[in-house]
Amino acid sequence: MTERRAILSGSVFEERIGYARAVVDGDWVHVSGTTGFDYAAMTIPDDVVEQAEQCLRNIGAALAEAGCGFQDVVRVRYLLPAREDFEPCWPVLRRAFGEVRPAATMMVCGLADPRMRIEIEVYARRPDAGA
Repeated sequence: MTERRAILSGSVFEERIGYARAVVDGDWVHVSGTTGFDYAAMTIPDDVVEQAEQCLRNIGAALAEAGCGFQDVVRVRYLLPAREDFEPCWPVLRRAFGEVRPAATMMVCGLADPRMRIEIEVYARRPDAGA
């Protein structure tokens, strides 16, 4: 039977809405849309670049708990309410994904909280997949 387990970050949103930060399903890791909240303090910076950095810290923690890292990401989706906020984030995103070059999509859409300026979702394949 394929391993399936939930990874929780402690975000109040996970409890209130009923989802996991990430789900490990066999070889695959599906990381939910992740925002720039510091889940320990439940604070979020105003600056979109700082939010992108925090998104990546949150995602990195989920990937590590799943037994992989950014080098294993095969797909990334960026969701932003304001198109003009995307380009300032490029250097931060390039540091995480520039060598990996996952498939990527950027969408302009509303987010759940007006303080949220970016949300990032990733899919990764665990390095021991198929071993």
